[in-house]
Amino acid sequence: MDLKQYIRDIPDFPKAGILFRDITPLLADARALERAIEALAEPFTEAGIDVVAAVEARGFIFGAAVAKALGAGFVPIRKKGKLPFETHSVSYGLEYGTDSVEVHTDAVQPGSRVLMVDDLLATGGTMAAACELIEKLGAEIAGLTFLIELADLKGRDKLSQYTLHTVITYS
Repeated sequence: MDLKQYIRDIPDFPKAGILFRDITPLLADARALERAIEALAEPFTEAGIDVVAAVEARGFIFGAAVAKALGAGFVPIRKKGKLPFETHSVSYGLEYGTDSVEVHTDAVQPGSRVLMVDDLLATGGTMAAACELIEKLGAEIAGLTFLIELADLKGRDKLSQYTLHTVITYS
Protein backbone atom coordinates (compact mmCIF):
# COMPACT_ATOMS: atom_id res chain seq x y z
CA MET A 1 0.00 0.00 0.00
CA ASP A 2 1.39 3.41 -0.98
CA LEU A 3 0.83 5.46 2.16
CA LYS A 4 2.03 8.65 0.46
CA GLN A 5 -1.28 8.80 -1.39
CA TYR A 6 -2.97 9.39 1.99
CA ILE A 7 -0.80 12.40 2.87
CA ARG A 8 -2.28 15.73 1.76
CA ASP A 9 0.01 18.64 0.86
CA ILE A 10 -1.10 22.02 2.22
CA PRO A 11 0.98 24.88 0.77
CA ASP A 12 1.75 27.96 2.89
CA PHE A 13 0.64 26.43 6.19
CA PRO A 14 1.18 27.45 8.94
CA LYS A 15 2.95 30.32 7.17
CA ALA A 16 4.05 31.31 3.67
CA GLY A 17 6.73 29.08 2.18
CA ILE A 18 5.95 26.02 4.30
CA LEU A 19 4.54 22.88 2.66
CA PHE A 20 2.58 21.10 5.40
CA ARG A 21 2.22 17.30 5.18
CA ASP A 22 -1.29 16.63 6.50
CA ILE A 23 -1.81 13.12 7.90
CA THR A 24 -5.54 13.45 8.60
CA PRO A 25 -6.58 11.61 5.40
CA LEU A 26 -4.37 8.69 6.48
CA LEU A 27 -5.88 8.72 9.96
CA ALA A 28 -9.41 8.68 8.49
CA ASP A 29 -8.79 5.55 6.39
CA ALA A 30 -8.87 2.38 8.51
CA ARG A 31 -6.67 0.33 6.15
CA ALA A 32 -4.08 3.09 5.72
CA LEU A 33 -3.94 3.72 9.47
CA GLU A 34 -3.52 0.01 10.19
CA ARG A 35 -0.74 -0.28 7.59
CA ALA A 36 1.02 2.82 8.95
CA ILE A 37 1.04 1.36 12.47
CA GLU A 38 2.33 -1.98 11.18
CA ALA A 39 5.08 -0.20 9.20
CA LEU A 40 6.15 1.84 12.23
CA ALA A 41 6.35 -1.24 14.49
CA GLU A 42 7.65 -3.82 11.99
CA PRO A 43 11.43 -3.28 12.37
CA PHE A 44 11.13 -3.53 16.16
CA THR A 45 8.96 -6.62 16.66
CA GLU A 46 11.95 -8.70 17.83
CA ALA A 47 13.79 -5.85 19.60
CA GLY A 48 12.50 -6.56 23.12
CA ILE A 49 10.72 -3.22 23.49
CA ASP A 50 9.46 -2.62 27.04
CA VAL A 51 7.99 0.83 26.52
CA VAL A 52 7.05 3.10 23.63
CA ALA A 53 7.45 6.84 24.24
CA ALA A 54 6.01 9.59 22.07
CA VAL A 55 5.86 13.38 22.06
CA GLU A 56 2.52 15.17 21.96
CA ALA A 57 0.30 15.52 20.11
CA ARG A 58 0.34 13.55 16.86
CA GLY A 59 3.04 11.29 18.25
CA PHE A 60 0.49 10.04 20.79
CA ILE A 61 -1.79 8.81 18.00
CA PHE A 62 0.89 6.51 16.63
CA GLY A 63 2.80 5.86 19.85
CA ALA A 64 -0.05 4.22 21.75
CA ALA A 65 -1.01 2.10 18.74
CA VAL A 66 2.60 0.98 18.18
CA ALA A 67 2.87 0.13 21.89
CA LYS A 68 -0.20 -2.09 21.59
CA ALA A 69 1.20 -3.73 18.45
CA LEU A 70 4.46 -4.51 20.27
CA GLY A 71 2.88 -5.57 23.57
CA ALA A 72 4.64 -2.70 25.33
CA GLY A 73 3.63 0.08 27.68
CA PHE A 74 3.21 3.69 26.57
CA VAL A 75 4.82 6.84 28.00
CA PRO A 76 3.66 10.34 27.04
CA ILE A 77 6.27 13.08 26.67
CA ARG A 78 4.56 16.46 27.01
CA LYS A 79 5.21 20.15 26.68
CA LYS A 80 6.24 21.90 29.89
CA GLY A 81 3.59 22.16 32.59
CA LYS A 82 1.19 19.50 31.24
CA LEU A 83 2.09 16.53 33.46
CA PRO A 84 0.64 16.32 36.99
CA PHE A 85 3.42 14.40 38.79
CA GLU A 86 7.11 15.11 39.43
CA THR A 87 8.95 15.54 36.11
CA HIS A 88 12.30 15.78 34.39
CA SER A 89 12.54 18.49 31.76
CA VAL A 90 14.81 19.19 28.79
CA SER A 91 14.88 22.43 26.81
CA TYR A 92 15.82 22.60 23.15
CA GLY A 93 16.35 25.30 20.57
CA LEU A 94 13.81 26.42 18.01
CA GLU A 95 14.32 28.71 15.06
CA TYR A 96 13.25 31.63 17.29
CA GLY A 97 13.64 30.76 20.98
CA THR A 98 13.40 27.56 23.00
CA ASP A 99 10.84 25.00 24.05
CA SER A 100 10.80 22.25 26.68
CA VAL A 101 9.51 18.72 26.99
CA GLU A 102 8.85 16.77 30.17
CA VAL A 103 8.32 13.22 31.36
CA HIS A 104 7.31 11.83 34.75
CA THR A 105 10.32 10.82 36.84
CA ASP A 106 8.91 7.30 37.20
CA ALA A 107 7.82 6.87 33.56
CA VAL A 108 10.33 4.14 32.74
CA GLN A 109 12.54 1.88 34.79
CA PRO A 110 16.34 1.99 34.47
CA GLY A 111 17.46 -0.53 31.85
CA SER A 112 14.11 -0.51 30.01
CA ARG A 113 14.29 -0.72 26.23
CA VAL A 114 12.35 2.21 24.78
CA LEU A 115 11.12 2.80 21.25
CA MET A 116 10.59 6.48 20.44
CA VAL A 117 7.71 7.25 18.04
CA ASP A 118 6.58 10.40 16.26
CA ASP A 119 4.61 11.27 13.17
CA LEU A 120 7.27 13.54 11.65
CA LEU A 121 11.05 13.91 11.61
CA ALA A 122 11.95 17.44 10.55
CA THR A 123 14.97 19.11 12.21
CA GLY A 124 15.22 16.46 14.95
CA GLY A 125 15.34 18.88 17.89
CA THR A 126 12.20 17.71 19.65
CA MET A 127 13.12 14.03 19.32
CA ALA A 128 16.69 14.65 20.48
CA ALA A 129 15.30 16.32 23.62
CA ALA A 130 12.81 13.47 24.15
CA CYS A 131 15.61 10.91 23.87
CA GLU A 132 17.68 12.87 26.38
CA LEU A 133 14.75 12.74 28.82
CA ILE A 134 14.36 8.97 28.50
CA GLU A 135 18.11 8.42 28.89
CA LYS A 136 18.06 10.65 32.01
CA LEU A 137 15.78 8.01 33.54
CA GLY A 138 18.40 5.31 32.88
CA ALA A 139 16.54 3.66 30.02
CA GLU A 140 18.02 2.55 26.70
CA ILE A 141 16.76 3.98 23.41
CA ALA A 142 16.19 0.84 21.31
CA GLY A 143 15.21 2.85 18.24
CA LEU A 144 13.28 5.72 16.72
CA THR A 145 10.42 5.31 14.26
CA PHE A 146 8.66 8.05 12.29
CA LEU A 147 5.80 7.99 9.82
CA ILE A 148 7.27 10.85 7.74
CA GLU A 149 10.79 12.19 7.29
CA LEU A 150 11.50 15.54 5.66
CA ALA A 151 15.01 14.59 4.53
CA ASP A 152 16.00 18.08 3.36
CA LEU A 153 15.84 19.32 6.96
CA LYS A 154 18.54 16.80 8.02
CA GLY A 155 16.96 15.83 11.34
CA ARG A 156 18.47 12.37 10.91
CA ASP A 157 21.93 13.92 11.44
CA LYS A 158 20.96 15.09 14.94
CA LEU A 159 19.85 11.53 15.81
CA SER A 160 22.67 9.55 14.16
CA GLN A 161 23.58 7.65 17.35
CA TYR A 162 20.23 5.82 17.26
CA THR A 163 18.67 3.14 15.06
CA LEU A 164 16.23 5.19 13.00
CA HIS A 165 13.35 4.02 10.81
CA THR A 166 11.01 6.09 8.65
CA VAL A 167 8.02 4.89 6.65
CA ILE A 168 7.67 7.77 4.15
CA THR A 169 10.48 10.09 3.06
CA TYR A 170 10.13 13.42 1.28
CA SER A 171 13.29 14.98 -0.18
